[in-house]
Amino acid sequence: MQYRTLGKTGLKVSEIGFGTWQLANDPDMWVGADLNESLKCLFEFTERGGNFIDTAWVYGYSDDAPDRHPSEELIGKFLKLSGKRDRLIIATKIAPLNWKWPAWKNIPMTEVFTPERIENSVNDSLRSLGVGYIDLMQFHVWQDDFVREDWWKELIQKITKQGKVKHWGISINDYQPSNCLKTLDTGLISTVQFIFNIFHQKPTEKLLPYAKAKNIGLIARVPLDEGGLSGEINSKTVFQKGDFRGRYFNRERLVELEKRINDLKILLGKEVNSIPELALRYILSFDAVSTVISGMRKLEHVKNNVVVSDSRKLSSKMMLELQKHAWERNFYDNRDPALEETGFIEI
Repeated sequence: MQYRTLGKTGLKVSEIGFGTWQLANDPDMWVGADLNESLKCLFEFTERGGNFIDTAWVYGYSDDAPDRHPSEELIGKFLKLSGKRDRLIIATKIAPLNWKWPAWKNIPMTEVFTPERIENSVNDSLRSLGVGYIDLMQFHVWQDDFVREDWWKELIQKITKQGKVKHWGISINDYQPSNCLKTLDTGLISTVQFIFNIFHQKPTEKLLPYAKAKNIGLIARVPLDEGGLSGEINSKTVFQKGDFRGRYFNRERLVELEKRINDLKILLGKEVNSIPELALRYILSFDAVSTVISGMRKLEHVKNNVVVSDSRKLSSKMMLELQKHAWERNFYDNRDPALEETGFIEI
């Protein structure tokens, strides 16, 4: 496993990180996880050198048990069993008070985050994880207009001085990679988590150059496009009941996806052997990226993903070829109506 510096945090993080949204099941989002295998995946990941684990207060949340935080709790169990807390970097997130992902434009910050929400979430996550501090606490949604408010800036500095949180980050909205640059100018935010993959290349235009110049840690999420770049989904795929991808990839989109994956398969052979490897190496070929977080709830996924971290980047010829395969679109639910005219993506 190779390591990179997570921006101005100075933390050395594994190039392949562990995304845990899928780990503990999530009603009407991700289903079908085996908790025993999920636990084994965490052990396998860290034994192979992985040290960055990303979770969230809301992962696995259910109205039937509103005080439980299943993904954080599973990680807490792993930390207790493994005794590896001090060797790992744990990141989690504060959920929006209004339960809107992403944060819609023109909605006041106080409807999304309040002082009570932030402090309570930090304390909840500390308890669920069973830790004394959180390495990286991230706002789970964001609008750059929030930068005009000063109270949150003072609050996060207070929490940091209390020793509860070491560093602060933003998990920015789906397909809006520049919706954070004014906030980053404050110097209070150390990292940005953003969607980045072969299909969504927009971050290369503004976010990556900015982050490299300002020493911002970049955490690339959705590297396999919710499974679209796994090479395992095609036009005949039927998703399990309760799996949100049944909405994300409707029948028409699956047909288009299969065509695009077949186009990418033509590139396999000399530099990479599989679509997932191509997807991960594409992202790691950008020096500005600190780590790529992939959901891994099967041992074979952990093993296959970790071996990609070997310092080998794609050739300039391959990178130029991949520019032709961009497919900018937004298939998620609850999209910001303010972006309807642009197809719910940043232009």
